[in-house]
Amino acid sequence: MRWEPEKARWRQVFDVMRERIVDGTYAPGGRLPSAMAICDEFEISQVTAKRVLKELREAGLAAMYPGVGTFVTELPQPPGEG
Repeated sequence: MRWEPEKARWRQVFDVMRERIVDGTYAPGGRLPSAMAICDEFEISQVTAKRVLKELREAGLAAMYPGVGTFVTELPQPPGEG
């Protein structure tokens, strides 16, 4: 991944993960990668990876179940669809 120096790394990884949720790479109800897997993929610290997962939860895109993992939530349908 090419880092944008003017943008925080957690935000850049968050944007990639959010896009993967929106485009269906990570399906609703599916498990997201662990913090360690995110560390490995993006070559970031565990603190940064945990921040990404926290921000995804706060954005309503994911839910964490302790001892189980973090899962994609159902995305709201745009008006006129569904």
